[in-house]
Amino acid sequence: MLTPQQWRSWSRVGDIGQWMCANQLKLNQDITQFIWLGGPQQLSKLQLQTIMLGGVDIMISTEAMCLGMLLDSLLTFAPHAQCLSGQSFYHLRQMNTVCKSLTEDAATTTVHVYVTIRVLHRVNAASVHPLQSMLNATAQIILRKRKFDHITTDVRDHLHWLPVQQRIEYKVSEVVYRRLHKAAQTHLAELCSPVSESANCGHLHSAAQGYLAVPHSITTRYGQRRFAVSVPTLWNSLPLSVRDPSLTLTQFCAHLKTVILQSIQNTSIVPT
Repeated sequence: MLTPQQWRSWSRVGDIGQWMCANQLKLNQDITQFIWLGGPQQLSKLQLQTIMLGGVDIMISTEAMCLGMLLDSLLTFAPHAQCLSGQSFYHLRQMNTVCKSLTEDAATTTVHVYVTIRVLHRVNAASVHPLQSMLNATAQIILRKRKFDHITTDVRDHLHWLPVQQRIEYKVSEVVYRRLHKAAQTHLAELCSPVSESANCGHLHSAAQGYLAVPHSITTRYGQRRFAVSVPTLWNSLPLSVRDPSLTLTQFCAHLKTVILQSIQNTSIVPT
C-alpha cells in the first residue's frame, strides 16, 4: 500500500518516460537506477522493492551513480569516498615503479593529476579516513618513505600539503573568493551572498567585515551540510586578513594556506 507521498513520487517517475518520449529522447530502462533519499526514519517506512517504469521492473538501489558521484540513500558519501580511495590506490600501484625513475617534482605532478585532486565537500569523519590514507600513501611514494615511516611533518613542511579535511576547506574558500570577485559560476551568486548586499542587513557591523549571509537551517544532518549554509559559515570563520577584498587570488591562496598550516601546527602541539 503506497502512502500519498510515495504515490506522488512514483507518478513523477512514470512521467519521466513520457516527457523523454515527447522530447524525442530514449529512456533506457535496462541501465536506469532508482534510489530513495532521506533520513533513517523515513527510509525505514518504505516497503517498495521495485518500481515499474516503461513496462520494466527496476530494483530500488541503496547506491546509485550520478554524474560521476556515487550517491547513497543517506547522502553520507561514504561509498563515494571508498570508491575514490580504491581508484586512487589502483593508480598509485601502477605509478609506484614509474615514480622511482622520476624527479620529485615530476612525481608530485604525476600523482597530483590522478590522486590528490579527488576531494569532497562536507564529508563526515568516517569518509575522510580512507581519503587521508590515500593521501599518506601518495606522500610515501614521492618522499621514498617506507610504509610505517612517520610522514606528517614532511608532508606539511616539505610537500606543503594540507590534510584532507583542511584541503577541502581550502578549495571551498577559493571558490567563494572567485564568486566574490565575479570569477566563478553565476549559479553560486545566490548561495554565497555577502551581508553588505542585503537590504535589511547592509548597515550591520558584519557587512563591513565581509561576512556572508548564512540562511537558517532546520535540520542538523542535511541542513547544515548544504552548500548555502556550510560554505558561508566556513568563510565567516576565516580571519579578516584573509577575507580582505583587496587581495589578489595568489595573495589570498598564500594567506589562506599559511593560516591553515599555522592552525594545524598549533593544534598538534601538546603543552607539558
